[in-house]
Amino acid sequence: MYKILIDSCGELFDYMQNNDHFASIPLTLEIGEEEIIDDDTFDQASFLKKVKASPTSPKSACPSPQTYMDAMEGADHIYVVTLSAKLSGSYNSAVLARDLYLEEYEDERPGVKIHVFDSKSASIGESLIGQRIAQLEEKVMDFEDIVSEVNQYIEEQHTYFVLETLETLRKAGRLGTMKAMIATALNIKPVMGSTPEGSIQQLGTGRGMAKTLAISHCNCPNTANMLKDKLEAKATFKEIIIIDTRGVSSMYANDGGVILVV
Repeated sequence: MYKILIDSCGELFDYMQNNDHFASIPLTLEIGEEEIIDDDTFDQASFLKKVKASPTSPKSACPSPQTYMDAMEGADHIYVVTLSAKLSGSYNSAVLARDLYLEEYEDERPGVKIHVFDSKSASIGESLIGQRIAQLEEKVMDFEDIVSEVNQYIEEQHTYFVLETLETLRKAGRLGTMKAMIATALNIKPVMGSTPEGSIQQLGTGRGMAKTLAISHCNCPNTANMLKDKLEAKATFKEIIIIDTRGVSSMYANDGGVILVV
């Protein structure tokens, strides 16, 4: 039995939901004094209204090690996929959970193997990694070989996103007030991407708006489908997946944001 634990920044595809091999580990969103659990109860529309009304940037709190440990029960091969370690403490929490779990069950379950993947990405980047793990497990590959192949897959993955609004970055201090003001006035939307280490960098700017292409969007399905059509006209993809963002991804992307992973 194998389990793939994906922190809630990664959206579970439809077939992953209610599937014993997959579990979503919720982060907690904080807006002022209010805490919102990023699980199936997350209300995107309500959350975006609260973000827009808040004078301060929303924050996220990573899952506790115990939350990860509880989800590890019942499996011999356990894979954890987390939001980039450059953006969240989720990876470190999962690593601690792995160490504590192996120590606690050292005698009782000596055959258990656990690996924690730093996705160096977010959102559907994590989802695609989870999908790749499942594909390799279904081929009955050795645990170590799966870890090696998935690490290579992570290195080859590319994540991009376009922000409709710069307000969240401005509130969080990731974008200077003057730069945000000028970009907003000129209707310039930054095209962002992940570095090889998993942090965020600005790649360029855009006005308006053989692999698996995955697109997640924050309350803008028309934009996501427009992007799909434009990319599909330029390249052939094995499959194209479009999905709405969960809580943490909604916080980063904000209303109208689009995340693309290929």
